[in-house]
Amino acid sequence: MNRSARLGEAAEAVLVALAASGDRDAFGELVWRRQSWLRNLLRRLCRDPALADDLAQQVLLKAWRSLSQLKSPAAFGGWLRRMAVNTWLAEARSAGTAATVCDPGALPERAALAAGPAAQLDLDRALARLGRDERLCVVLAYDEGMSHGEISAVTGLPLGTVKSHIRRGAQRLRVWLDAYQPAEKEHAHAG
Repeated sequence: MNRSARLGEAAEAVLVALAASGDRDAFGELVWRRQSWLRNLLRRLCRDPALADDLAQQVLLKAWRSLSQLKSPAAFGGWLRRMAVNTWLAEARSAGTAATVCDPGALPERAALAAGPAAQLDLDRALARLGRDERLCVVLAYDEGMSHGEISAVTGLPLGTVKSHIRRGAQRLRVWLDAYQPAEKEHAHAG
């Protein structure tokens, strides 16, 4: 069995330890395993898929450069997530993107939304309408399965603020996505 195959079967913590000692092949395996998850996380946070991909590259570069500082190889996933969130927040701040309150009445027409290829696109559109901090908290809670306390620790937002963002964001998403469903049902019955 060649080294590449052995790395492909290795536990993530082993790969992290090897990569932390400068093993580029081990880090390449980590990138291969984590890049889709990382890009999807950042795409949910960003309103721009190209920017999300650029940020994912930045995160992976930062991870390579600072991996030796990671104290526990088992903490790699959380460490990478925190790095991704911090990179996204820094980009949002430098771009002047503020947390905004969205008006449900400003959503696209139902017919335009029903034309979307999948419910996932509708969810992504709805997430993009949330303000920066609400979107961050909702994505971390529901996509990443993080607790309110973990989100507070990662984002630096007070726990009560995290809870409020998740509650309000989830309520807005429900309203917006419920508005999409009748159009989809009408479209299905018309066909």
